[in-house]
Amino acid sequence: MSQRRKLRRRRQKKRRRLSGCGRCRACRRPKFLYSCCLLLCFSTKKKISDATSAASSLIQRAQQFNRRTTDQLLSKGYFYWARCVELTGRSAQIRNELLSAYRTATLKHDQIGQATLLNLLLRNYLEFNLYEQADTLMRKTSFPEGDASNNQLARYLYYTGRIKAVQLEYTDAFRSLQQAARKAPQGSALGFRKTVHKFIVIVQLLLGEIPDRSIFSQKGMIASLKPYLHICQAVRVGDLASFHKAMQEHGETFKTDQTYSLIVRLRHNVIKTGLKKINMAYSHISLVDVCAKLALESVQDTEYIVAKCIQDGVIDATIDHTPQTMMSKANLDIYSTSDPQVQLHKRVAFCLDMHNQAIKAMRYAENAKAEWESAEERRDRLKQEEEMMNSMEEDDDF
Repeated sequence: MSQRRKLRRRRQKKRRRLSGCGRCRACRRPKFLYSCCLLLCFSTKKKISDATSAASSLIQRAQQFNRRTTDQLLSKGYFYWARCVELTGRSAQIRNELLSAYRTATLKHDQIGQATLLNLLLRNYLEFNLYEQADTLMRKTSFPEGDASNNQLARYLYYTGRIKAVQLEYTDAFRSLQQAARKAPQGSALGFRKTVHKFIVIVQLLLGEIPDRSIFSQKGMIASLKPYLHICQAVRVGDLASFHKAMQEHGETFKTDQTYSLIVRLRHNVIKTGLKKINMAYSHISLVDVCAKLALESVQDTEYIVAKCIQDGVIDATIDHTPQTMMSKANLDIYSTSDPQVQLHKRVAFCLDMHNQAIKAMRYAENAKAEWESAEERRDRLKQEEEMMNSMEEDDDF
């Protein structure tokens, strides 16, 4: 009887293979692999329409089976499908589909799909400058760091840094962008690392710090970071004329990189740096000379800017409105202020944050199987359990 059942099962499997039913593993694997190969082939040859249809068929095929083994294929299908649609200029039309797919992945506890779809949604919002919607989505959701790949985590940190930078949260943005640069593949993904370092330079300048020169001399990034080097030099010197010149020469590049709106904010930093140098060099200077040195539009605007910097504590000086002059006070020793303590706190916080991120990124070996207890240990354990049960019964009777 058992032999007949075996023969019957073999015949059924053979029929399924010949008919291509899709229920057995032998039918599923070749179809999935064939769809993936078609998708990669069309995407590398830039056949957008064929790649879009191949990605859609892969998504439909993977959705038929509620299995953990198809999560990776489903996330890849959504990634290539969204990318192909983005190249055709129809990204706004797939936003609702991405949201419904993210909701389904959350209900199915598909962490790989959640990470991929969350990044696709953030990319879709940022493409149309919908920063408020992107921030709302980021606050209402959480990134699954368990099964998500390191590349998806780097993308999420990059999008988080961009959103925080637009919302004037420069400290959090700088921290997120630094983590994205560290988690990005160092041997590949040159385009991603270029984009991240561009935002790192701008956000660090907005924080009032000057980026290290080694950032602009990295291999493969010298040409792409050259416009940002000119901006950095203008901010460091406090030369407003060279800043405007760099903005005019590389304005189209900044708009293409989507950093133009952040670089416009650096004008105030350039003026503050110039005023600091004038305050340190002159004890008594007229506002007309300050206007000429900073290349400002009028003396009245210069007076307002100087007064605002004095109120914010950027410079330690006073304004004599009758002769229109700025009088600087004696420079204090920087070690008598709290600036060294603040800088030390920043460095310690950075080191602790890097340590915590390194611990989170570590991969530990799986727990070894517990050794089987011996016969004597099992007897002792059962005896103790029996004595405990007897004592509990006696207490209940009492």
